[in-house]
Amino acid sequence: MKIALIGYGKMGHIIEEIALSRGHQVVCAIDINNQQDFESEAFRTADVAIEFTTPKTCLGNVAKCLAANVPVVVGSTGWYDQLPQVKADVEKANGSLFWASNFSIGVNVFVAMQKYIARIMNSYPQYDVKLEETHHIHKLDSPSGTAITIADAITDNLERKQTWKETACIWQHEDESVDVPRNAEVGTKFSAHNADELEVIAYRRGEVPGIHTVTYDSEVDTITMSHSAKSRRGFALGAVVAAEWMADGKKGVYTMTDLMKF
Repeated sequence: MKIALIGYGKMGHIIEEIALSRGHQVVCAIDINNQQDFESEAFRTADVAIEFTTPKTCLGNVAKCLAANVPVVVGSTGWYDQLPQVKADVEKANGSLFWASNFSIGVNVFVAMQKYIARIMNSYPQYDVKLEETHHIHKLDSPSGTAITIADAITDNLERKQTWKETACIWQHEDESVDVPRNAEVGTKFSAHNADELEVIAYRRGEVPGIHTVTYDSEVDTITMSHSAKSRRGFALGAVVAAEWMADGKKGVYTMTDLMKF
């Protein structure tokens, strides 16, 4: 399979390593300094593109893939408010798009668990629930796409939570002992949330690949469930597997739920 990489930072290099180890060919790697390669013959001959960039550049990259008739697997997050329009664009172009807030198999099992647990918890209103997520300090969106997916899994299935609300994003500097809320001075109180809102707290710390923790708390006990990524390799492997799954001519918009059915 011929793969075009869009975004050639840490994730791009790990994806390249895994793709090569699985017998694939990387025909081009497009980053900020060689945008002209979207017009190259190498890009147009790719069986699939794998895109890991930023929320600001992602949608433009998807449009270029659709124009070149190259299926694209999108790992960038922070653009999901535009998903309805992107789906319409894919349909209009008769194109192929695979997106996921997280490509890790373990994370997607964790999301499925949260749907199941939330339905059970409808019978036990004494438990309140909150979601905490931690990522590296370079993470641009907050809450993370994975946190949003988990939050939606809970609020879609737990009747007493109608929606979710991020109450704080806390930057934890390695050389300081103080938690610094984003866009606020030290000591600023967190945002309040209503009883029918799932509280989401985000942390940005060091080079943490990703930790997501769901806590159900009552007066008598606490139930805690957590997924911790050990490295970025799980995300990269999932993206390559998704590219393999898409490279057989599929048309339309897909995500990890579709892949994991098979």
